[in-house]
Amino acid sequence: MSSDTRLTTENRIVNLLSHWLAGHVRNDELRRRLDEIGTEGLSPGEVELVEELHAEIAQAGPGERGSLERLVRESVEALALGL
Repeated sequence: MSSDTRLTTENRIVNLLSHWLAGHVRNDELRRRLDEIGTEGLSPGEVELVEELHAEIAQAGPGERGSLERLVRESVEALALGL
């Protein structure tokens, strides 16, 4: 996998999560767009992180943010720094 694909995937996910944190993206849209972006090119640890995030979003109610916010912030940090 090329580093361009990895960076693109990471950047797209970080951008999406940032939009969610700012309140511009709903939970259902976040989940759908994470599916669209996928995990191609991510490290195994990053894939695990995205899968955990996806599972938590699936369990959250449509407007529930509190329990997800910590995980989303941690995910942004981990993806930005690279696991």
